[in-house]
Amino acid sequence: MVLYTSPFPNSFLSVLHSFSWGLIFPCYWLADRLVGSFVPTTYEKRQRADDPCYFHALCIIITTPIYLALLVASLPFALIGFLLWSPLQSARRPYIYSRLKDKNHANGATLLTEWKAAGSGKSFCFGSANVCLLPDSLARFNNVFNTQARAKEIGRRIRNGASRPQIKIYIDSPTNTSISAASFSSLVSPQAGDNRTVNAGIKRTTSMEYKGDNCGSNNGEENREDKGGSGEPHEGEENTCIVRINGEENGHMSDTETDTINGQARASGPAEPSLEGDAEISKTPNHKQKEGDSGSLDSCSASRESLVKVRVGDGTVDQSTVNNKLLYKASIMKKTSVRKKKHTDETFDHEISAFFPANLDFLCLQEVFDKRAAEKLKEQLHHYFEYIVYDVGVYSCHGCCSFKFVNSGLLFASRYPVMDAAYHCYPNGRGMDSLASKGALFLKVQVGSTPQDQRIVGYISCTHLQAIAGDTTVRCEQLDMLQDWLSEFRKSTSSSSTANPEELVAFDVLCGDLNFDNCSSEDKLEQQHSLFTHYKDPCRVGPGEDKPWAIGTLLDPEGLYDEEVCTPDNLQKVLESEEGRKGYLVYPTSKNHSSSQKGRKASLKGNGRRIDYMLYTEEGLYLEWKVEVEEFSFITQLAGLTDHLPVAMRLTVSTGEDDP
Repeated sequence: MVLYTSPFPNSFLSVLHSFSWGLIFPCYWLADRLVGSFVPTTYEKRQRADDPCYFHALCIIITTPIYLALLVASLPFALIGFLLWSPLQSARRPYIYSRLKDKNHANGATLLTEWKAAGSGKSFCFGSANVCLLPDSLARFNNVFNTQARAKEIGRRIRNGASRPQIKIYIDSPTNTSISAASFSSLVSPQAGDNRTVNAGIKRTTSMEYKGDNCGSNNGEENREDKGGSGEPHEGEENTCIVRINGEENGHMSDTETDTINGQARASGPAEPSLEGDAEISKTPNHKQKEGDSGSLDSCSASRESLVKVRVGDGTVDQSTVNNKLLYKASIMKKTSVRKKKHTDETFDHEISAFFPANLDFLCLQEVFDKRAAEKLKEQLHHYFEYIVYDVGVYSCHGCCSFKFVNSGLLFASRYPVMDAAYHCYPNGRGMDSLASKGALFLKVQVGSTPQDQRIVGYISCTHLQAIAGDTTVRCEQLDMLQDWLSEFRKSTSSSSTANPEELVAFDVLCGDLNFDNCSSEDKLEQQHSLFTHYKDPCRVGPGEDKPWAIGTLLDPEGLYDEEVCTPDNLQKVLESEEGRKGYLVYPTSKNHSSSQKGRKASLKGNGRRIDYMLYTEEGLYLEWKVEVEEFSFITQLAGLTDHLPVAMRLTVSTGEDDP
């Protein structure tokens, strides 16, 4: 299948399209600014409340007549542009595939090594987020604004979080699983030639400060040389730092050890700030760095978030595998309780994380509707992801029943090459949703090859369903179509037969904003859909019941700029408590209770409306391999930038072979 790298088949149509949009854009921009000036966010309302001179009101009175006059003057040109633009959409391609030509620009992609299906297996990390990049006037109805600046900051936070080093802690004694709350100290980076291990108890997802975006790429060759070490559980893991923890009977650190570590941390000094200026993003309130806000990994104050992952092992870990060039600083945490996995019957780790997972392989975004914002977002993501599919969807009356003003809002980013891609538009959208070409994006990626030159591939699907409450029938119909399209895409892109497989399928993942949760009484039909018999939801027990640790992903828009939740760390702290979640998450609706946020906090079950999903299936995969969830995360790194919580899932593909 040919991947489309431009929206039109020839340059003449591209130039004509640019000319027509140039005629439309002034009218579009003026209308957007005019409407947006009358839809303030809660942050702007608070600012205006402190303005005794009513300066903003005076500005509106002056600028409104100017905007109106310019808008009326631009209407004839916009009409001519529309008459040219609309017919051109019949020749427009359904997506744009962007591949970074200069690989040195992609810090994450340079660290990838091809998987050869040797050893015990490999892990792949998937992320999904609704980023609410609508035209600014429409975004304000969700209490977010400054779409262009948010797009740049969202991309910057995602790639900074994903490109940080992945820290793994190996514990010599598997029986030692506790630590004194008062004696815990964070880790510090080993100095050159210093092979001492850090003594501690077990797991605290500690905070570390990561400097720069290029640290990993500078050491790609060194990492590849050390992959064969005994400390690596999976083949092909990149940008990983390993620290060994010696177990002790009481799980305490001695005062001498604590003082030594504290002294090393102080000697390391603060991390240098990012070289990128923040002038362009200072217009949005949450972009102003506060103490403890490390969402962009650029602040000099360390976050308490889980940059450290724990692995239990009996053997020693070769400290030479630690990348000495990675600069990070540990914050000293005392009198802090240990975060343990509360539900010991769970087979995988789960957490509320202030960062996107390290070594994020695939990213699916929804509501990237604004074209200019999509370009800014793509530019930032290309610092980490080499392959991006964006501007997905159709416009005008082409391909769907009703007129489409905006695209699907879907965007896909990958560190692995895309082999095939397909898009389908839902023809049954209603209300405001019918103005967008909401649909599903299907992708096939190559993640490796076997020694017999068989390709190792994976399938990823991203979708965004009908949003209007009460449209249960519409969403169920869209789920039916989604299943049919999934099956059709697998068949049309498969080049293998059972007798002579040319490809080995490692995973099949479906993610996106499905706009229904698993606890609301009004969403029972969606909860019982047959899709969940084929795809597994790691957060779900069954229809109408989520696992106790799963939380909602839909934030209450009114509280986005509250001091308690406006930074990644603060939002993480709030969501870790039940009372905090009740104050800042939208909860499932019930027929027996009011839909207002007040008065129902203690009465409704669940931990909020979880409408953003990460699903996977074991059907259709290579029979000799096994896929398991390694970890699942709810992410707060985009606090204040969107009204959804991103989610991430790491899958482990086990080949069944022994380590070499």
